[in-house]
Amino acid sequence: MTNEPIKVHAIINGEQVEAGKYAPRENPTHPNEIVGYAPVNTKEEAIRAIEAAYDVFKQWKWSEVDDRVTRMQRAIQKIKESIPELSKLLSKEHGKALYDAEGEFAVSLMWMEFACNNVKDVIKPEIKEHENGKTIITSDPIGVVSAITPWNYPISLSTIKIAPALLTGNTMVLKPSPFAPLAVSRVIEIIANEFPPGVLNLVHGEADVGVELTSNPKVAKIAFTGGTKTAKSIMKAASETIKKMTLELGGNDAAIVLEDFDVNDERAMRRMVISNFLTAGQICMIAKRIYVHRSIFDAFIEKYIEAANKWIRVGDPFHPDVTVGPVNNQNQVKYVQSLVNDAKSKGAEVIKLGKILNPELMDNGYFLQPTLVIGADYHDPIVVEEQFGPTVPILPFDEEEQVIQLHNESIYGLTSSVWGEEEHAITVARRIEAGTTMINTAAIQGLDVRFPFGGVKQSGVGREYGEEGIKSYVETHVINVPKNLELPYIPE
Repeated sequence: MTNEPIKVHAIINGEQVEAGKYAPRENPTHPNEIVGYAPVNTKEEAIRAIEAAYDVFKQWKWSEVDDRVTRMQRAIQKIKESIPELSKLLSKEHGKALYDAEGEFAVSLMWMEFACNNVKDVIKPEIKEHENGKTIITSDPIGVVSAITPWNYPISLSTIKIAPALLTGNTMVLKPSPFAPLAVSRVIEIIANEFPPGVLNLVHGEADVGVELTSNPKVAKIAFTGGTKTAKSIMKAASETIKKMTLELGGNDAAIVLEDFDVNDERAMRRMVISNFLTAGQICMIAKRIYVHRSIFDAFIEKYIEAANKWIRVGDPFHPDVTVGPVNNQNQVKYVQSLVNDAKSKGAEVIKLGKILNPELMDNGYFLQPTLVIGADYHDPIVVEEQFGPTVPILPFDEEEQVIQLHNESIYGLTSSVWGEEEHAITVARRIEAGTTMINTAAIQGLDVRFPFGGVKQSGVGREYGEEGIKSYVETHVINVPKNLELPYIPE
């Protein structure tokens, strides 16, 4: 990979479109370095992309599922061949460590392959013979899907939408985040080239483009991953034409550590640390607050700090020993630091964690040394708000009823985790309000693409991954063929 900036373009109806304006994307490790440029597309270009997707859908919806799978499998193979280059590009523009970027591609391909292997069975027609005749139940494509994806996992959170949408016969217009637009554009270009022009379109841009993608009457479904505040605006825009929606939103995921958790289990403690600080804490499903039973609180803190200091190594994402790179953008740095400063000003103890391998980078890049916050109040902003960065508060609890209430009073409910003796942990997990609860692990370490993923309450609508994630891109169509057409209760 060269150090020369790259330039990506919109893809509309199979053509790369030269934009009137391009925005730079800096390297979070070296903010003065420009990694590349992405277009700032206009509302009119977004309309063109929607029109292209709408027009081709009229034929594409009748395509054979075997043909769609073959096309997607070709794209998967080409993405695999490009991983060495694309993972470096993702790491450079995003800030995540190189192993983390490679891991994102692995999860993305795992899901795409699952979708290819299962779509035929998931959407095959169901025929029911019965005493009143025959009923045929089909799964029909919805139409044009608008996808809007965030910067923290741009590849996986785009392919999680692209694969099921196209495999079930829909068309799509996707808008990625301007904070990580480059590698995902290359991936989308690979996929789009395997499908007929207009099936998969790509636009970049600002709020006016997003508004068009969520309000245009020719868009039938919206697939969005991002913040809850933005989702509320999307729901209002979509209400005018009653669009289908899948929304995977924010979370303030808690880890609950029971009194029977073994604090001397080094592997479990390492999993806990990773669940807090992978991707510098910038994952929707990461554990963002930890509640520990008071009887083991002090011992837990001691062992947690030991584990964190072993695993956390901050520095250049391309350094082979680095596990935590910079935060993605300067605004996020300021927000996370403001939460830590607020907690400290109220008397909380802030403990710096890990080793800094490249100290010369810390002042110039978007770096934050990971921190542990002890002594915060249960309702301080650092506890009740989603930090989305490398800091985590740890708080004691005395009774299970208390910690379950503290967990469930949140407006969010994406994922959660319970740590302790397995059956005891499962008993507690059943009372947790969340889309997914993991036992003795958390975040991506406990993710399984074979099963549905999504949030409750203000953490989302609908599910992705698993068979349910494929079904969310189809409409159920019931065809009734009655035998007895005489209806005795209707008079002649």
